[in-house]
Amino acid sequence: MGSLQEKPRLRLGSLVSGLQEVYESGRTRELAWRRSQLRGLLRLLSEKEEEIFEVLRDDLGKNRAESYRDELGALVKSVNHTLRNLGKWAAPEKAQAPLVSFPATALVVPEPLGVVLVFSCWNFPLGLALEPVSGALAAGNVVVLKPSELAPSTAAFLAATVPRYLDSEAVKVVEGGPEVGEQLMEHRWDKVLFTGSERVGRLILTKAAKHLTPVALELGSKCPCIVDYLDGKRGRQVAVNRIVGAKWSVCAGQACIAIDYILVEEKFAPILIGLLKSTLKNFIATPECMARILNAKHFQRLSNYLQDVKVAASVVHGGSLNPKTLAIEPTILLNPPVDSDIMTEEIFGPLLPIITVKKIEDSIRFLKSKPKPLSIYAFTTNEKLKRRITEETSSGSVTFNDAIVQYVVEGLPFGGVGHSGFGQYHGKYTFDMFSNKKAVFKRSFLIEFMFRYPPWDDSKIRMLRHVFNLNYVGLLLGLLGLRR
Repeated sequence: MGSLQEKPRLRLGSLVSGLQEVYESGRTRELAWRRSQLRGLLRLLSEKEEEIFEVLRDDLGKNRAESYRDELGALVKSVNHTLRNLGKWAAPEKAQAPLVSFPATALVVPEPLGVVLVFSCWNFPLGLALEPVSGALAAGNVVVLKPSELAPSTAAFLAATVPRYLDSEAVKVVEGGPEVGEQLMEHRWDKVLFTGSERVGRLILTKAAKHLTPVALELGSKCPCIVDYLDGKRGRQVAVNRIVGAKWSVCAGQACIAIDYILVEEKFAPILIGLLKSTLKNFIATPECMARILNAKHFQRLSNYLQDVKVAASVVHGGSLNPKTLAIEPTILLNPPVDSDIMTEEIFGPLLPIITVKKIEDSIRFLKSKPKPLSIYAFTTNEKLKRRITEETSSGSVTFNDAIVQYVVEGLPFGGVGHSGFGQYHGKYTFDMFSNKKAVFKRSFLIEFMFRYPPWDDSKIRMLRHVFNLNYVGLLLGLLGLRR
């Protein structure tokens, strides 16, 4: 964390105060304004599609199809979903008022939080920047977006483009490295969303404590995949297709919800490895089919995993590395030491350890001994096993017979638990994350119960007992001077 000169410090302070003025003007609360921002995002994504493909390829080597599937298309789907449902989400919700308060009404009114800050990450630099921004705007907030400096082309694209399609007074993009993030956290925010590593998440949380700023953290983890013995040939192949897709075709495994390692029975491991090899040959036929490693630092981190002699001895497929192109061949490892770095640190790359167990049920005990992951995946037709995984393990999500697709289901919340983070978003959950659920209770002067006030006596305690036990018959008799 470096020090900043006074000039940028004053600039950021002015930026925050300017946003506060825009929010206090009230215009962002109007549904018409919120909808206009969402439509602006959709125009941006449509009119700048080719440029988006270019910056994602420049930053991460993503193929156009991968960029559309994982970022552009998913984002369009999400914004359209929000636009269709915004009126319903923003409407007051009726709550039940106790009969004793009659006549009265109880409402839950969603209101915007105010000025919010979004830190996005480098592996999905478009989707994980604009999806939370879209939800924050839908909720009626003003927003500062801090894109990751590790995806510089996308960050520059967002900085240049967002002001042209959204309200430039209410939405600001701030570029820069860690020192800028540190400077931003010195200011008071009404909400901060951070997506990234646990290490930086701890720093964000520490800085936020100064102002008691509420924070949502979306962090990484080692997402396990349980693979049960599958009898049918087609079922096995479909499962392997989805495993390969969720490990190697999503930013080369550089995703917080990518499969980190597999748990499988010893007897099924050779069959699974054979299918993984053949499917990889078909899916990743050329280097262009898989994104590259982010940078030399991450390439070296992944290379270091394989330099452990015992880990290198467990490689059963792949393992070649090209530092010039930052490419690592899809690599499968069988039973690397469970105390090695590759099994204790989040891999975040195209290396896939496979750990064998005697019985597939043993995988549950294995998972319970580890920190709670962001996602658990399981490929099985065993309903009892599904139930045990759901009931006996804890994670941000559980997905059976597929992987990563839960991320694009707007009706499901996305978020971690424990070390994998806290706070949930996607769809209405994003709207809720950036809203305050304000309780509004209205009563008339028609009825007044004097037993709620002193001076106290036993009869008033008796009446209060009727109220809190919902004994309205007893209450009525008491009010009439009758004893039940």
